[in-house]
Amino acid sequence: MTKSIRTFAAIAALLVSIACNNKEQSSATSPSTSETTVAQSNMTPEQLGELGAAIKKSPDNAQKLLADHGLTEESFEQAIRKVSEDPAASKRYADAYKKAGA
Repeated sequence: MTKSIRTFAAIAALLVSIACNNKEQSSATSPSTSETTVAQSNMTPEQLGELGAAIKKSPDNAQKLLADHGLTEESFEQAIRKVSEDPAASKRYADAYKKAGA
């Protein structure tokens, strides 16, 4: 199970990276909301980024870290997918993930 969380964290980082690159390449005329939060978990992209970094640093403690935030592996995945849909939220996630040292 820990290996699957580690794999998911890597996939999430990749999705965020792709979303950030897509934002830089697009010429969207309407501003995207930067206050997007993840409805299911009520965690901000920054909080999810910090949690993702913590899971990457201590994959053996992944289940405990998720539980401490009221998440399961599945709800964490859904929250990350929701963040990856919004380029601004993806950038906020990626910045927090990097800042947390992952």
